[in-house]
Amino acid sequence: MPTITQQQIKEHGLSGDEYKRILELMGREPSLVELGIFSVMWSEHCSYKSTRFHLRRLPTKAPWVIQGPGENAGVIDIGDGDACIFKMESHNHPSFIEPYQGAATGVGGIMRNVFTMGARPIAMMNALRFGEPDHPKTRHLVEGVVRGIGGYGNCMGVPTVGGEVNFHRSYNGNILVNAMCVGLARTDKIFKSAAEGAGNPVVYIGSKTGRDGIHGATMASAEFDDASEEKRPTVQVGDPFTEKLLLEACLELMATDAIIAIQDMGAAGLTSSSAEMGDKGGSGIELDLDHVPQRETNMTAYEMMLSESQERMLAVLKPGREKEAEAIFRKWELDFAVIGHTTDTNRLVVRHKGETVADMPITALSDAAPVYERPYDRRAASVGVPQYDAKKPLLDSLARILGSPDMCSRRWIWEQYDYTVMADTVQRPGGDAAVVRVHNAKKGLAITTDVTPRYCKADPFEGAKQAVAEAYRNISAVGALPLAVTDNLNFGNPQKPEIMGEIVGAVDGIAEACRALDFPVIGGNCSLYNETNGEGIDPTPAIGGVGLMADVNRMATVAFKREDDVLMLIGDTRGRLGQSIYLREIEGREEGAAPPVDLAAEKKHGSFVRKLIEDGRVDTCHDLSDGGLLVALAEMALAGGIGAEAGVAGTTVDAIAFFFGEDQARYVIATPLDEANRIEQELRDAGIVHAIIGKTHAAKTLRIEGEGEVALSELRKAHEGWFPAYMAVAHEN
Repeated sequence: MPTITQQQIKEHGLSGDEYKRILELMGREPSLVELGIFSVMWSEHCSYKSTRFHLRRLPTKAPWVIQGPGENAGVIDIGDGDACIFKMESHNHPSFIEPYQGAATGVGGIMRNVFTMGARPIAMMNALRFGEPDHPKTRHLVEGVVRGIGGYGNCMGVPTVGGEVNFHRSYNGNILVNAMCVGLARTDKIFKSAAEGAGNPVVYIGSKTGRDGIHGATMASAEFDDASEEKRPTVQVGDPFTEKLLLEACLELMATDAIIAIQDMGAAGLTSSSAEMGDKGGSGIELDLDHVPQRETNMTAYEMMLSESQERMLAVLKPGREKEAEAIFRKWELDFAVIGHTTDTNRLVVRHKGETVADMPITALSDAAPVYERPYDRRAASVGVPQYDAKKPLLDSLARILGSPDMCSRRWIWEQYDYTVMADTVQRPGGDAAVVRVHNAKKGLAITTDVTPRYCKADPFEGAKQAVAEAYRNISAVGALPLAVTDNLNFGNPQKPEIMGEIVGAVDGIAEACRALDFPVIGGNCSLYNETNGEGIDPTPAIGGVGLMADVNRMATVAFKREDDVLMLIGDTRGRLGQSIYLREIEGREEGAAPPVDLAAEKKHGSFVRKLIEDGRVDTCHDLSDGGLLVALAEMALAGGIGAEAGVAGTTVDAIAFFFGEDQARYVIATPLDEANRIEQELRDAGIVHAIIGKTHAAKTLRIEGEGEVALSELRKAHEGWFPAYMAVAHEN
């Protein structure tokens, strides 16, 4: 057996101490195939070795949680024998190198995570971060990523119903592409990945194995540099038409009782799927790679074990059911092969061309994987109240903000997605949360993704709390009960104490918020080493939230519905401009304290607003976040094509701070006068700070007392114009 060199150890992303640990676990030097297996299973992407110690602090249980972290996706009970299965994962590095395929295969991978649990995907979301708009790569990356998401999701016939898109210089060399999938299953038909028992056939289903994606998990666990474009071969290539067949074939097989366990072949491909199934089932697995369907000639065992070719699954069947399963997959024109069997040895044994190329304890790849308590530095949070020019015209600033890259309409993006396929999308992109009806039922699911990286940069703990709180508000604002979240923790190099401090602060913030809001974390993803040439991204702990709406016919939207409705602001306004959109876009600075999050107020206000919507008393609601009150009013007016007038009577807060401050736990509702009077009394009784701030009116204008008015047509031009104009340049090029 050839000797493993120091260079090979380094190329596999393993440290000297980690290699010594491998020698101890194996009792000998590993083969090259075994080294490759260790490298992917011990990679940050697969093992979470820098975060596992801290992730244990997240609340993961609730009476409605059927499956928490540790499976392909999390599962919650939504009543009537129905289960909602969802997960969010990143495909950041591949999408930077090859934006179309990187984004497309990110969508395909997260869909497989959901349907391998027995669910039919019903909705997709995404959270995207790009560099500065004038960076030479940004247009190309936006165009490719959006096309990749649309291309895969549209071909699968699954609606993409919303998400986030932001631009910031910290993502110039490392964009973020986080994809979320939500599916539906029956509570008695949920499939897991534990390959229990010995002597059961291990079957390979789906596409053939090629050389694409080899070392994809390792690449996702390393920083970028100027030579990262050369990593293009580690980006997988997707085929949504094959995945559609795979989805239908898997669901057909799941309708039988032939499956013991099933697992997506995602990061680390055949290696991770077989090792994880054996580990969770307390069994061993023996594979014969001669039977693996291959689309390229002369593939080595190393290549087959580490390939991340897409649209593949691994399943363990009950003995004697192979022919039945094969008939299903042949009908769907997919590959099917028995490539091994389970054992009682707790070992992963791999054979190729009559030779044993790997023989290793499965626990060495899971339980024995490194867990680091890395040193961290919790830097002091940004503080202070920023100065600003109080004389700047309010409505001029509003138009500039609505036309800025982060605040303009995303219509150009979501019109490239099929968001109505399956005919159950009740609230389309552009609102606080998407709403998708549970097919043939009155109830629906509200779905959102949220995080404000500028808050997290200023204060990782408070910023992560805010991400959870905003997800809670967005779901409450449409009238749904928030039930659970999935997270996608995007950070830089955890070996830097200041970055590890951001991670620890964010995890603690998420934990505190989820605990206070009864909003458990049922799964997630860590994407670290998001750095290029030593410069990391802003901390971006994205939160994907799901809530349950009892009756989609009693759903609120942001659009004004009637003239002469009373506008009511719920929540306390102190005019906090630290780290605000106003400060960045109008004053050109990112500074000051991020707005604090009062979780008790979030829960109280959210519950109050949600009850109004559930009872059919309020149909117009918008939570306040980026841009504050004036941006929210403008978005409501533009969505409904109805004007409004508002004032600041009774407040001591300066007009700019009052209208653009980003204080948390706030909503705006619009309702007829009689109902508004009743609601105001209930708010007084509940001790909730509130204010009547104006009303809707017949004129197609937004009028602010003491500041004048602006035509909705002018605001619409600013709001709708930026993205099409920006991307038109990309198409010209």
